This record gives sequence, structure tokens and C-alpha cells, in this order.
Amino acid sequence: MQLHLDQIIAETPKDRHAVLILDRAAWHTTKKLKTSERISFMHLPPASPELNPTEQLWRQLREDSLANRCFEGYEDISISACSAWNEFIEKPGAIKKLCSRSWVNL
Repeated sequence: MQLHLDQIIAETPKDRHAVLILDRAAWHTTKKLKTSERISFMHLPPASPELNPTEQLWRQLREDSLANRCFEGYEDISISACSAWNEFIEKPGAIKKLCSRSWVNL
């Protein structure tokens, strides 16, 4: 997480401010993170997966490719997850459609 923050801070122009919308995972809320005055955190409410685009992506992968299956082991899970991801990203605009919100203009 610290490497990610460092990258965002490095890429944010001096006259701009970045806001990160985060869930409440332990690595997002730890006091060990070094931040900058040019970056703020906005934490999602607890138990709100519908607001987290990553959760929407996982839901889609489960529905399309990963649900109702038995896996042979870790390697099978890894290969299946990678295959599901690769199929998903081959669909033009799939990520933007699934993860964008009308109230965010990027």
C-alpha cells in the first residue's frame, strides 16, 4: 500500500490534490502509512460492497466463470481465475461499464 501511495503522490502535480476512495481493509487504515498533504483518504462505509468497484468486478467474474465449480487445488484456482480475468478484459469497455459511477467523472 505504501508503494501505491508513493506512486500516486509522485504523479500528482504540486498544484493538485488526490482523493483515494478505500474500503476498510487493514492495510488501508493502518497508522503506519506515510501520506502527504496532497492526498486524502475517503473510506467507504462498513459492509458496503456495492460501492466498491473491485467487489463488482469479483462478482462478475464469479457469475461468468468461477461459480458452481470444484477446483482440483491451488493451481487450478489460479489458472481459472487468470482465464476468467483474461476473458473479461477482452470485452471492450467491460471494466469501465462495470466499475464506473455516474457521480464520478474521470
